[in-house]
Amino acid sequence: MSVIVTVHVSGDPATFEQQVAAHADAIGRIMDVAKRHGLVAHRWYSADGQYMAIDEWPDADSFNAFFDEAQPDIGPVMQAAGVTSPPDVTFWRTLDTGDAVGWGA
Repeated sequence: MSVIVTVHVSGDPATFEQQVAAHADAIGRIMDVAKRHGLVAHRWYSADGQYMAIDEWPDADSFNAFFDEAQPDIGPVMQAAGVTSPPDVTFWRTLDTGDAVGWGA
């Protein structure tokens, strides 16, 4: 069963959006590496002074392999975006509660 991975950082979401656009080539390389390692789904979300990626991966090892390989591109983008905290990465497993809606439930 796949895992949901959240990557939470502190910083200005507007600056992050600007820097992602300014580093489109690096983002393309990051996404190519992610897809090669099995990325199922990916989105960024923001709240006041923070933003978070929510991904679906086949397993934690796939995410870790991606994250290690993509560091040469991820680090500079995050630095340019003014990230003010190290990434907080959490792996979540699906609970079998019988009330799932969406995401291929």
